[in-house]
Amino acid sequence: MVTRTRGSFRRDRAIILTPMITGAHFLFYSQDPDADRAFIREVLEFPSVDLGHGWLIFALPPAELAVHPSEGAFVQDHAEHPLLGAVLYLMCDDLPALLESLAAKNVQCSEVTEAPWGIKTTIRLPSGGEIGLYQPSHPTAIGLSAR
Repeated sequence: MVTRTRGSFRRDRAIILTPMITGAHFLFYSQDPDADRAFIREVLEFPSVDLGHGWLIFALPPAELAVHPSEGAFVQDHAEHPLLGAVLYLMCDDLPALLESLAAKNVQCSEVTEAPWGIKTTIRLPSGGEIGLYQPSHPTAIGLSAR
């Protein structure tokens, strides 16, 4: 059975996106972008392309998107428009093992806590900013067909 929802087709459990969207590009606003870029390249080991002058664009692991309600304004002015704010959580299959690996690289993480949706922590970047890291206990969209 195939059903159409705005911009996509759903066939059983696989979602087939229309060919208009080819990827997603996330922006971090950092107080120390060079240090955070080095951390992402050297510690998280994300491959990148260099646009020149150290301006790196990183490849990301497969991603999914959730839309949560906001309490007040959560926007960032960019390209002369107020774009929605975003929070990044990296996902993993074995949080304790990943934390051991990060600790061996002297990476500071917050205390691990349990939430209804998984176990979570945050990773402190060199700039002082933090990104989320969690092992989900809920079904994920990772692995659904994008085409």
